[in-house]
Amino acid sequence: MVFRSGTLSGLLPDPAATPAPTPGELLGPPPFRFAPRAADGGARVSGPAFSRPFRALACAIVGACCAWVARLWLRGALAPGSGLVWVAAGLALMLWTLACILRSRTTLSADGLHQRWIWDKALPLRELAFCRLIRIPGLDWLVAPRLYARTLTGKFAVFHAASPELLAEFRRLARELDAFRRLR
Repeated sequence: MVFRSGTLSGLLPDPAATPAPTPGELLGPPPFRFAPRAADGGARVSGPAFSRPFRALACAIVGACCAWVARLWLRGALAPGSGLVWVAAGLALMLWTLACILRSRTTLSADGLHQRWIWDKALPLRELAFCRLIRIPGLDWLVAPRLYARTLTGKFAVFHAASPELLAEFRRLARELDAFRRLR
């Protein structure tokens, strides 16, 4: 807080130097603030959402389904009018999901959490009310650990993380948020 110099006015805060609180800060609990610590010294931590073995398994499953449909097509079992449109639609959805799995990345910054996915997911950190790291011990190499996060308004999202650096920051975020909300 900046104070003006002078006699009586030196006791009052300078309105020009004090930032005005946002309406959300006036009506609710104070916002949660978190600064991720990137290994390169940056202000954001980013990594793949899914592990390499999981991405390889997804590629193998979708590839096997494509090969199966191709075999059916070559044998004449899939003729126009025999459900070919539905099979093609199913394969298109599987290929789109595979593409999203392969390019999906999760980012943690001072502003919030973001994951690129079929539909992008984002939550601002200042509104976080609760978060919990969910994982299957011993299977982190296949099943990506995830952070379940809920805001003060009840909105929730699940963010996947496969990089050790991002997981460490998720753990620290959960600890700091829990300590911050317990004080209030």
